[in-house]
Amino acid sequence: MAPELLDTSRIRKLLFLGPRGSYSDFAKNTFIDSFNLNCVSTNLKSISSIIRALKDENSEDIAAVIPIENSIEGIVRETLDNLSSLKKEDFKIIAETTMGVEHALVGFAEHKSDIKVVRSHPQALAQCKRYLQENFPDSLIEEATLSTSAGIRSLVPSDKSIAAIGSLECAEMYHIPVIEENINDETNNQTRFILLGKFLSPQTGNDKTSITFSTENKAGALSKILTILDAHDINMSYIDSRPSKKELGEYVFYIDFEGHILDEKIKKAFEEIMPLVKMFYVIGSYHAIG
Repeated sequence: MAPELLDTSRIRKLLFLGPRGSYSDFAKNTFIDSFNLNCVSTNLKSISSIIRALKDENSEDIAAVIPIENSIEGIVRETLDNLSSLKKEDFKIIAETTMGVEHALVGFAEHKSDIKVVRSHPQALAQCKRYLQENFPDSLIEEATLSTSAGIRSLVPSDKSIAAIGSLECAEMYHIPVIEENINDETNNQTRFILLGKFLSPQTGNDKTSITFSTENKAGALSKILTILDAHDINMSYIDSRPSKKELGEYVFYIDFEGHILDEKIKKAFEEIMPLVKMFYVIGSYHAIG
């Protein structure tokens, strides 16, 4: 059954990644404000647990906010690997928003030389790799946490040897001192977040569509799909592949392109693509907010 057109008044529960104070929490607030959502928000520890909760509840009343791409580290693999698994329940990307990411080093140490361990989400650690290399010895231990806010929340005044990387807002929320601000290796650090729900967003004229599909393991199979998109003047903005986890050498492809699935040229392109694929799922047609 095709999803209904977007009716945000029906969303009563909104899931998001990490404890309060995570970047997903801030992105969640952007979606709530933009769509005037009247819902209860619930945080979960991992992207996979959020996807499982969506499947278990399988209702128009539930939606979720998860990160999908960072301007420095690229696509969030855990998100990409989980999106195609939502085909049976027909959850879609409703909207996306981009948040500026400004990391800070926080903790109770009086001097950076006191710090022996730095905790944060793996992407945040990677985004501050050069800073950590230049400011700490090789003996520094980097501990991965499920979110930046989880790392900050774990800090205690009695242990000054452990610090964390996260946002100024999160440090303030949990009353953790800021040791140094703006420690990103790159100043233009942004993360894209998506809102998932059992609705199809309407056409706005400025839409993006995301699809996932698999083909027969044959030479030129992907090329045929791309040729069809090009023939219909569909501008592709992103392509990636992940192992299908079913058969060695078999891959699932992900493509983002401009337009909406209700656009005539995209309908025609899909008609030509369908006979060429083993699996095909429209992850969503949506636009950016915020």
